[in-house]
Amino acid sequence: MTADMSVTFAGVRFRNPIVAASGTFGFGREYGELYDISALGGVCVKGLTARARLGNPTPRIAETPMGMLNSVGLQNPGVDAFIANELPDLRRLGVVVIANISGNTASEYGEMAEKLSVARVDMVEVNVSCPNVKRGGMMFGTSPDGVAEVTREVKRRSGVPVMVKLSPNVTDIAEIARAAEDAGADALSLINTIVGMRIDVNTRRPVLRMNTGGLSGPAILPVAVRMVWQVARAVQTPVMGMGGVSRWEDAAEMMLAGASLVGVGTANFSDPHAMTEIIAGLEKYANERGVGRVGELTGGVMEY
Repeated sequence: MTADMSVTFAGVRFRNPIVAASGTFGFGREYGELYDISALGGVCVKGLTARARLGNPTPRIAETPMGMLNSVGLQNPGVDAFIANELPDLRRLGVVVIANISGNTASEYGEMAEKLSVARVDMVEVNVSCPNVKRGGMMFGTSPDGVAEVTREVKRRSGVPVMVKLSPNVTDIAEIARAAEDAGADALSLINTIVGMRIDVNTRRPVLRMNTGGLSGPAILPVAVRMVWQVARAVQTPVMGMGGVSRWEDAAEMMLAGASLVGVGTANFSDPHAMTEIIAGLEKYANERGVGRVGELTGGVMEY
């Protein structure tokens, strides 16, 4: 028996559960030179803002044991340029396209979601790890009210499913997840990066120009699995799990914890073929275990 690797997630059909995480795959153009990216479950494109951004000054990426720190600062061409110059190529490849958006106000998020819906992306991923300029710069994602405000506005203006990407830098991620669900989110994705810092002992300066950055890579996998498990138990909304996934075993672990889709990010930098290898390994695992549909793994952890 060959396992069915397809997954229907928030009403969207994915060829398999492995998705390129936002910020690590660009718009797919470079990776498309190495393999056919339509083999992936989907592509979550680099984070988009209402207008083009140059990002933060360098150095803005640094390696760490078992991962990396980044403070790229959402460098991107802006939502209009993405729709005009990048989306047509992704559409021709026949891959599920998830547009990740970041804004400074709820209305800015809503405006971008509306434009992307009209342009026919398959799903919008809402990055709430951004400063709310109307509330003194506090991140939307650190409070249930902030998450709910953005989610409601995006849902009001979006014609495609809305997935809210949760920050791990909170006290109670289940509470944040429930706020997004109650405000109408069709799906949740987690986790975003964990705030970290390193210092060069010779120069006595932080290794990043912005002092702190987001920690990603294998080092955060146990934290991500724990949070996915917590959120999956707290809500009915489907979950895409990510954070430190670099092997098929990690993807299976995420699914057993409660994820329906699995995002792969930092692993793509060290191995451009990481995702295709994960898909192959996950399919082999399902076949060897007699799993009819890969989706049967979701939530299958046997708790003590």
